[in-house]
Amino acid sequence: MWFSRVLRVAILLTFASAGCRTSNVVVTTPHDEPNGRTASITRMTSNHRSVHHAEHDGDVMPVSFEETSEQILASDADDPFAGRDELALDELVAAVMARNPSLQAALAAWNAAANKYPQAVALDDPMFQSMYAPRSYSGDSNVQASHYFGVAQKFPWPGKREMRGNQANWEAVAASFDAGEAQLRITESARISFFDYFLNQRERELNAASREALSRFRDVARAKYEANQVTQQDVLQADVELAQFEQQQIELNQEQTVAIARINTLLHRRPDHPLPAPPRQLAIRDELPAVEGLREWAVEHRPELQALSARVQAEQSAVALACKEFYPDFEVMGRYDRFWTDREQQPQVGLNMNIPLNQSKRHAAVQEALWRVHKMQADYNQAADTIRGEVQSAYARVRGSRRKIEVFESKILPAAQDNLRAAQSGYEAGTVDFLRLIEAQRQVLGLREKYQMAIADYHRRAAELSRAAGQDVLSVGESLRDSHFPVTE
Repeated sequence: MWFSRVLRVAILLTFASAGCRTSNVVVTTPHDEPNGRTASITRMTSNHRSVHHAEHDGDVMPVSFEETSEQILASDADDPFAGRDELALDELVAAVMARNPSLQAALAAWNAAANKYPQAVALDDPMFQSMYAPRSYSGDSNVQASHYFGVAQKFPWPGKREMRGNQANWEAVAASFDAGEAQLRITESARISFFDYFLNQRERELNAASREALSRFRDVARAKYEANQVTQQDVLQADVELAQFEQQQIELNQEQTVAIARINTLLHRRPDHPLPAPPRQLAIRDELPAVEGLREWAVEHRPELQALSARVQAEQSAVALACKEFYPDFEVMGRYDRFWTDREQQPQVGLNMNIPLNQSKRHAAVQEALWRVHKMQADYNQAADTIRGEVQSAYARVRGSRRKIEVFESKILPAAQDNLRAAQSGYEAGTVDFLRLIEAQRQVLGLREKYQMAIADYHRRAAELSRAAGQDVLSVGESLRDSHFPVTE
């Protein structure tokens, strides 16, 4: 029977087109690979099950967390800082951008959102229709063999697909700006972690320099004690101070481990992976851009605000789509129906359409979409106000930190150093006791630590300002200089 042949062909075509048409791939989970690379979609090998196979048997695909020694060796060769004696900030930020899973997640969300557009504008699948009367095919039937088959296709009202596509497109644009905002925040985290690492290294060097100076003072005190010029208390006091420096060194070593682990976490690799030493000095900007310009730039270019603006556009497309729902959708069909005895009546075409009588439901949908637009606009205004405040506050903190550095360099450190030299000369001459010498040494150490903390704090605040303004405030212009006071003299 030719009807059964047509039906079989239709069924075969349906099942032939069904199923996942993506190339055989496996998705590995983003486990903590030593080489810092995020997990990716790789070609299926013989020991993996494909997505297509998992679709058929309904089981969850297994995931392996095993790492081979070859992968670990490859990770060491992939170290972006291999052979470097000094860790550069720009190179660290670039490596974090290439390796950090948070940014990869944001980019994946963007790509996922971008693939919603072809789904939103696509038509529904056409429907194949068929029916037949089995008794009419029996040999003793006195009626003609009866059956029909046909095809139907639904078409939305003109403009609905366009509005759905616009909404999906704006959501994808918003996701792209979300990735940009994630990049700003990850860059800020990388910079702050770098400055913490820098500060720890300077504090360890200060501790070592102070221990060396105190050892010299102890030798002087011992010589004076052996010459019966001072009591043994001076020597014992020096020993106590040296023991305290050793205890502080232990704490600083622990803080170094934490700082290195924080950077390696951002790099998506083992927390104990070795790092080059930080630079000995950091550039300090003499002048900052005007805060008014930074505020305007932030409002115009911050990805967070651009994402909210795109979402406002998406909600406006949703309003237009809700208005289109007042118009009917159509279904066009055609079939060959042998239930009709007249041949002229057997070929048939038809049209179905819904009648949008429930106006209250559609009015409510429009109002809902409008209120969503108002909400997104309010969110945008609130975010803009917050960003202006963040820029202003961060700018004030940067200027305050800059002023602290100037006071340290011009007044505090020179005076403290002169006081230490005077105390050392006085002790050697016998006019100053050992406790005053120790106190002067403590003061210099404490002030030098605060100076290095002020430098690190200045750069931390600058990193916060760069994230708030959406641009690197320390890379604009050439008015940069190094800090004046080294760790040791």
